[in-house]
Amino acid sequence: MELEGKRVIILVEEIFNDQEFWYPYYRLKEGGADVVVVGSAIQTYTGKAGTQVKSDASAEAISAADFDGVVIPGGYAPDHMRRNPAMVKLVRDLFEANKVVAAICHAGWMLASAKILQERTVTSFFSIKDDLVHAGANYVDQEVVVDGKLVTSRKPDDLPAFMRAIIEAL
Repeated sequence: MELEGKRVIILVEEIFNDQEFWYPYYRLKEGGADVVVVGSAIQTYTGKAGTQVKSDASAEAISAADFDGVVIPGGYAPDHMRRNPAMVKLVRDLFEANKVVAAICHAGWMLASAKILQERTVTSFFSIKDDLVHAGANYVDQEVVVDGKLVTSRKPDDLPAFMRAIIEAL
């Protein structure tokens, strides 16, 4: 299995995009990765389409040093995530340790809040383009963009390309 021995975080908060959570979750597990669901607290979160997931850990209780990367789903969840300093710090710590940081759709908000976009080339859902540009990013409209260990994508239709890029980066 291509991801055997890898440990990957998937962040979760209320109103996550169900497809952008579950597709990476199962694809990473299928590849042999140890996937840890991390929220602002250990609780059950509900996605936009009504699916539910219980987090395995809170962001405050884990260390970036123990993981190989993080996947951040979109939906409205990133707007909730960015209000939690421990979640923002976790993303910044992973980025600074040159680990994989992957964000799709509105998850670019977390990258902006983590202050890791300066001079990086990224993509996202078109409506947050201005937010990313104001945070110092070079925005392009492509299904997936890889800038070092930073992997970004636009929307659920792009999930296959997004996951191929994440797996290659890991």
